[in-house]
Amino acid sequence: MRACVFVLALALALQIAANDEPITAQVSTRSPSIPRTWDESALADWATPLAGLNMRPSHLSAREYEALPLENLRSYPVYMPGREPEGYWQKLQTIGPQPLIEPRALKTDADWIVAGRRVFNEWVVLRTFDPKLIAMARDRQALEARRAGPLPDGTINNLRWLPTAKGVALGFVNCSACHLLFLPDGTAVPGAPSFAMPNGFRNALGGAIREVEHTLPGEAPFSLGGPSFGSALFQAYGAPWTNDPAGERLKTMTETEFATYVAAAIRGGGVARWNGSVFYPTKIPDLIGFKDRKYIDHTATHRHRDIGDLMRYAAVVSFAETTRFGPHVMTDPATRRFQTRLPDEALYALALYIYSLEPPRNPHPFDDNAVAGRAIFEREGCVSCHTPPLYTNNKVTVAQGFTPPADKPAWLDVLPISVGTDSGLALRTRKGTGYYKVPSLKGLWYRGRYLHSGAAASLEEMFDPGRLDESHVPGGWLPPGKTMQAIAGHPFGLRLTSTERGQLIAFLKTL
Repeated sequence: MRACVFVLALALALQIAANDEPITAQVSTRSPSIPRTWDESALADWATPLAGLNMRPSHLSAREYEALPLENLRSYPVYMPGREPEGYWQKLQTIGPQPLIEPRALKTDADWIVAGRRVFNEWVVLRTFDPKLIAMARDRQALEARRAGPLPDGTINNLRWLPTAKGVALGFVNCSACHLLFLPDGTAVPGAPSFAMPNGFRNALGGAIREVEHTLPGEAPFSLGGPSFGSALFQAYGAPWTNDPAGERLKTMTETEFATYVAAAIRGGGVARWNGSVFYPTKIPDLIGFKDRKYIDHTATHRHRDIGDLMRYAAVVSFAETTRFGPHVMTDPATRRFQTRLPDEALYALALYIYSLEPPRNPHPFDDNAVAGRAIFEREGCVSCHTPPLYTNNKVTVAQGFTPPADKPAWLDVLPISVGTDSGLALRTRKGTGYYKVPSLKGLWYRGRYLHSGAAASLEEMFDPGRLDESHVPGGWLPPGKTMQAIAGHPFGLRLTSTERGQLIAFLKTL
């Protein structure tokens, strides 16, 4: 069983390289009003220093970044066989490369936001010309055998057709793969984490591309600068400066063992992407409300000062991945990184679109229970960290066992307390800054996984005192091989009466 497809496609393949030749389309000259994505002065103090190194990771130089050819290509939906419009496939064969974004045609902010929505939904980084996979995507029986069902409009979630000068490729959408939630009634929520709650489309992705990891250009871990699967995993996730024994296990991990960790991460609503960890996974973040956030990522790996920071973060996680951490260069010389980049105009439009995202209609009424819950929220001092109206103070807390260095950046707004949650992500990974960002509580009702690992599957579980017992069975993330484990930390609210907990939860669901 190739259960590791999801992470290999979204972590190794997305982040390491495409061996395909660049396929480019014309891009307009950058507008002076659009920030330069790879601005070295902005990059210099953008990242938070790493715990254990007290050094920032090194990003690509501007010369390296801008040497990547621009790619600006539109993609089109893959339909479930039998649902495809008449003549659709034939049209794709003749349409040729079309621009994903046409900056000269964009006159207003609304125009740019519409263009950004296209980038969010259509931007393809991974693609393959393999005739077997293309045939599979057009074979209903083959798709159904892989548990791939259509969305209400007949399309297959996350798969795209990409017309290029070399022909039509089968592609994999970049942004919306992780940041497009379908509510149980089928309502699409752009920006919300894709795995936040069960729905009828959630498992279609992995089943539809079960063979992909050995055929997409640049993704196969066995050829990425090392003789073994484990060496490729170490390139993707290793953090030797942490001296974590679990990290050394990557070098000898088998596909089967890795697959169990992938399944565990997905159970917690996350993926172990490049520079993350299969041992300390993180849930997919909610992008709704991003404009008001001061830091990026659960561990505040980067600052969010302006739209330029969001543009460069989109570049980092998609094609300009970080591979150098102080003296540690984590990729083998034989490993090739991505060969193309998205134009600044497209990244700007994408960032504007993300800034514009709104939450779905909240079905939870602000009733008497919620009113009582708000009073409890205020009485218990929750507002000191989760301050209205954003329901975050936009600060960071200290991970358990970490002491901030005296020379920490002046811009890092540290609340000098620890809430006691698992410190693995913050101390034993490449994302380990020693801190956790104070999250906003807005949208808790649809986000569906709680704490940075997604260990708690519901607010009821989050406020269940029994979760602190080692006999607890988490509803979300649980390490492979374990059947029960305490969900440590964040004890606030656990001493309330059952009635008060219910009232507090009723309030939180209205946010």
